[in-house]
Amino acid sequence: MKKNAILVADDQEINRVIIKQIFSAYETLEAVNGRECLQILEKEHERLAVILLDCVMPVMNGLEVLDAMLRLPYAKTIPVIMITGMNIDNIESDAYERGIADIIYKPFHSSIVYKRVMNTIELYQHKNELEALVQEQFQKLEQKNELLAHLNEALIDSLSTIVEFRNTESGMHIRRIRELTRIMLKELQNKPEFGLTDQKIDKIASAAMLHDFGKIAIPDAVLLKPGKLTPEEFEIMKTHCEQGCALLKRVSFLEDRELYQYSYEICLSHHERYDGRGYPQHLKGDQIPLNAQVVSIVDVYDALVSDRCYKKAYPHEQAVKMILNGECGTFSPLMIDVFVKVQDKLNACVQRLNAIP
Repeated sequence: MKKNAILVADDQEINRVIIKQIFSAYETLEAVNGRECLQILEKEHERLAVILLDCVMPVMNGLEVLDAMLRLPYAKTIPVIMITGMNIDNIESDAYERGIADIIYKPFHSSIVYKRVMNTIELYQHKNELEALVQEQFQKLEQKNELLAHLNEALIDSLSTIVEFRNTESGMHIRRIRELTRIMLKELQNKPEFGLTDQKIDKIASAAMLHDFGKIAIPDAVLLKPGKLTPEEFEIMKTHCEQGCALLKRVSFLEDRELYQYSYEICLSHHERYDGRGYPQHLKGDQIPLNAQVVSIVDVYDALVSDRCYKKAYPHEQAVKMILNGECGTFSPLMIDVFVKVQDKLNACVQRLNAIP
């Protein structure tokens, strides 16, 4: 809507007449007190180019009107020029603190008033246009980011499907890892030092699906062997961490470097152990990225409670006991604490996903 009106709030009729004559090109809306000014503002704010506000008025004075306007979101785009004929201590500072654009003192000098008001209108018009442009660009960026998120999710699903075809153990396992990771991260979200926003949790959970991406490069004779691996075969299997990182470097994650970083860290470090006895880099303690620590413990849990070609699934209670007893490697006290707190949720998640045909 075109801003073609000026609101003059002044209890002196002569002042309103003068303003109306000066700005004959605009429709002049008149208020005789502060309350009436706010009523007109509420009704006509979309077409107001400026408000000329007297400081001393009955019912509500100018400063009280400004206080009320601070609570109105639509009032932020309308410049207010204070009109006063009194030399009141602190009136200028009080008015400027409330966001006015300018102060005009009575008696009026028509040419000066006209130029100052028009300059203010043009300044705010330019400011509002810039803010609208920024908002438009921000919305486009949000839409772009949403599209990228969908594309990245589709890409991860596709890459995970490739692993499923190579490794008969990886079908629902990959989807369980995503949801189990999300459950752990949601509990860790209560610790602000980790900065786990909902968006970050979604990205880490998606990246967790690629934890075994490097198994694509492992020979079938090793990857699909039904029995226990020999020491030499196990050394080949262990290379899937670094193989996954090498493959990730050749995959485009569009512009989402954060998702790429999470995927890379999880691929490389999800077999590291807190005591330094993991692989491939033998990282110790908090040298292991948090996201890899989370995927590490849920990967072990899921392996225990799932059927594999070389074993039957353990019951949930036995799997938890094995992890707590250190039979499956060493995990940080934090990971163990979170794991214990959410164990029932982990069990329910596995049961729910296993029930999906």
